[in-house]
Amino acid sequence: MSPLVMAGEGEVCTWLPANSPVEGVSYPLSVPYCGRCGMPPEYCEFGPDYEKCKEWLQTHLPEEFEKLGVDAGETDEKEEKKRQKRGGKAAHKTVQAKKAPQRITLSKAPRGKRKMVTVVTGLATFGIDVKAAGKFLGGRFACGSSVTGEDEIVIQGDFVDDLFDVLPEKWPQIDEDLIEDLGEMKR
Repeated sequence: MSPLVMAGEGEVCTWLPANSPVEGVSYPLSVPYCGRCGMPPEYCEFGPDYEKCKEWLQTHLPEEFEKLGVDAGETDEKEEKKRQKRGGKAAHKTVQAKKAPQRITLSKAPRGKRKMVTVVTGLATFGIDVKAAGKFLGGRFACGSSVTGEDEIVIQGDFVDDLFDVLPEKWPQIDEDLIEDLGEMKR
């Protein structure tokens, strides 16, 4: 047996089963949806772009816009700062060239007994995205590469000699004279 729900107002109340139709409501229900975010208007504020939803509702569904009780020109700066921007993956940070002298240092470091890694530092001083550069170098040399610091790429293998040719070829702003080989170092 289904639970009972009280319907009606005042002293006269009727008890109806929970799944029975309510008097004064026409079925099937017709729910309007926002053309901008695809949600019912009362949920637009939780969508990706509330301001554009308000504009769409005001022009296409003015009666629903009035029900929300929203002023057309109302914007709350605190609310705007708190709202998270959509973007899928993390937003790319703008790469700013550092004020340090422009030079790239290459060094080899031991990894295990007989294996080596190549450490590249200084690409960010030329305004190069270090993450993209690491991905490029790993693909170019068919090996693993990772960004370990703010301006450091570690490439698995000994590629110091090859990097003297590859870096100026890929990024013309890098002169071969600005690349320095530090030899074998510990990390």
